[in-house]
Amino acid sequence: AGCLGGRDGPLPEPTVTSDRIDDGWRLLNESESTVFEQSYGPVTVTALEHTRIYEYVSVAEALSETFGASGSPVVFFATRIDVRPAIDSLPAGVGRDRLMAEVETAAVDAFRSQLSASGIENVEIVDEGTSTVRSGHTATTWQLEGEFAVDGELPLPDGSTRDLAETVEIESRLGVWHDGTDVLVAGGAHPAEPLTGVIDDALPSLIDAETFLEETADEETRDALATEPGTFDEEISALLISVE
Repeated sequence: AGCLGGRDGPLPEPTVTSDRIDDGWRLLNESESTVFEQSYGPVTVTALEHTRIYEYVSVAEALSETFGASGSPVVFFATRIDVRPAIDSLPAGVGRDRLMAEVETAAVDAFRSQLSASGIENVEIVDEGTSTVRSGHTATTWQLEGEFAVDGELPLPDGSTRDLAETVEIESRLGVWHDGTDVLVAGGAHPAEPLTGVIDDALPSLIDAETFLEETADEETRDALATEPGTFDEEISALLISVE
């Protein structure tokens, strides 16, 4: 199948094997498309992808319920890419390294697009490295930064409202690896600071975020907005390495 043997028919979905995906995450979107189609001599190589995108429920709902804001700054996605025909049937000189470079470039571009669809913009690569995923394969990894605009209204305790238009710094990570059959891509993003900091910036000086949330939000919402970035990063890292 995939890169090392032919596969006909539909491309299987990527599987997130970590139990964490069932605790707090929900499937937001699922898609299939052609990543790229390119000719190498007489052979046309096609890369097909199957992607599943998840969002962290409590944060998305906290932003929606508290401020009427849309989008989600805590997302995770997993993609399976099948390159057809198999690498071993390609002309001499067209090898896995060259194809993987093509796929990696396409994966980073697709990651930017998926983040943009969640409201995360201006995404830039800040670091590149390697990591070992749970299946034992070596992934090329990237750390990226971006911005998430929180637009909505703050309902103040006195009954008035205040426009909320703040930008949250976002941290994200992405991994791409070959599992002997297909190319797997996984990544996620989260705020670089607790979202309560955004509320503090937007509130009048007479009230702080903690007081505001005590009066306007339930405990689950308060906890979601106060979550430290390290908690989300640990969650996304565990999900990333579990994709098969």
